[in-house]
Formats: sequence, structure tokens, C-alpha cells
Amino acid sequence: MVVKVGIAKLGNIASGVMAELLLDERADREDMQTFMATSGTKLQPEDIDRVVSTMKAWGPDFCIVVSPNGVLPGPVGARDELQKAGIPCVVITDDITTKKEGWEALKASSFGYIIMKADAMIGARREFLDPVEMADFNGNLVKVLALTGAFRKLQTELDKVIDQVKEGKKGADLVLPKIVMTSDKAVDGEFSNPYALAKARAAYEIAQAVAGVNVKGCFMTKEWEKYIPIVASAHEMMRQAAALCDEAREVEKAGNGIIRKPHKKDGTIVSKTTLISKPE
Repeated sequence: MVVKVGIAKLGNIASGVMAELLLDERADREDMQTFMATSGTKLQPEDIDRVVSTMKAWGPDFCIVVSPNGVLPGPVGARDELQKAGIPCVVITDDITTKKEGWEALKASSFGYIIMKADAMIGARREFLDPVEMADFNGNLVKVLALTGAFRKLQTELDKVIDQVKEGKKGADLVLPKIVMTSDKAVDGEFSNPYALAKARAAYEIAQAVAGVNVKGCFMTKEWEKYIPIVASAHEMMRQAAALCDEAREVEKAGNGIIRKPHKKDGTIVSKTTLISKPE
């Protein structure tokens, strides 16, 4: 069978940039198809309603709902409406674990979730953030999430749901992921060299800390002379996190130890470590 995977992208986080691509990296899988509906940059009710109605019309076997701050009314309402339509949902969002009421409600619900703690808020001050700076920040963040192992864990958890649908499970019978992507979980099993692992773990910790710095610069500091260097420093932190990831990967390359786990056409995941070899 062909599993229909919906991606409802509400606003933007770096995980949303790659969500469907991680499931079909060479665009040759024959066991699944993806469809993305997006609200663009906005989280207004009318934008979210458009995404939800489009997704309902397509009728996926399950839906991935990606958004920043997944406890806001917009994302919460979107997944509630999809659930009412009989569509199971996996929520992918940034670190909401400090937002006690919303986080407790999500944990107690039937929704799946993957909390990407390092998918940090950007330094959204007009005096600092232009389109190039925005793209550069997201590029660095994507590298951190990819090379630390966070994206692989996200992809693996979603593949498990796809496999369940292929086995005939549907609706409430699906076992959905409930994952908080910490630095330890991200790097687990990704590195053969302990120095590479340490560099990647440091990168993830730095990326997590970026959010707090940007919250200070965007919401807690009023004087522009003060908040500009604060948000600029957060972006420098993310750049250094990306550089650490490059260093970690180069260490692994030097030992011919990069782990590769591609999908076959039928969705099976195979693996290899040494470069000149076939995945099995």
C-alpha cells in the first residue's frame, strides 16, 4: 500500500523546512507519498483554517503538524480539528516544556509529539534581521539539527508510524512518538569518535541556549541600542554551533566512520559506515 503522510506547516521552524524531505531523501520511495499545506509565515486563524481544510480534503493516514510554539491557540486548534476529522497527528515544535499548562495538556493528550529543543527562536528585530540574516540563521540551525543526529531521530520516529500504517493499523491504533529531543537523545548512536560526539553535543547545547538569548533581545529589552547586540550575539552562537558540527563530522570522516542510513524504494532503512561500501 501507499501511505499518505500530510505535513501541515504553520509558520516556520527549521524542522519544518526538512520534515517531508527526511522521509524520502532521493524522491524514489514507492510505499508513501507526502503532501504539504502551509500557512506561509503567518499564524492567523484564516491562514491556519486554509491549511486544515486543504489537509482534510486530501485525507492523509496521519498528519505531521509543524509550528513554532505549539501550545498557541492556532496550532492547538489545527490539530484538534484534524483529530475530529479522524486524522492522527504528530506535533513537531520547538521547546515548549517551560510552558507548563500547554505542555502538560499536550503530554496528556492522544497526540504524538517531537519537541526539538534546539530548534531555537530567531533574533526577529527589524534593526538586525533582514532576509539574508534570516536565511543564514536557518541554514546554520538546519546543519545543527542534521549533524547532531536530531533529524535522524525525528525521521526514524516518523518512519515507525508509516510502518504501522503499512501493517494495517489506523486511527487510534497507531502508536505515536512522544519524544523530547535533548542533546543526549540527539547524539545517541551517531558517532564512533568520542571527541566528535562531544563537539556535536556542545553544538546542540549552544543551539538550545540561543532561544533564551533571543527571547531576552526580542521581548525583554526595550532599548534598540541594547537589543541589537543581544540578538546579534544569539546568531553568533548559532554560527559557532554549526561550526562545531562541521568539526565533528570531519573527525568522523577522518576515521571513515560516517553513519549513513538511506531508504530503499520500499521504505526499508539500510545502513553503512565506511564510505566505499554498499548499504545493507
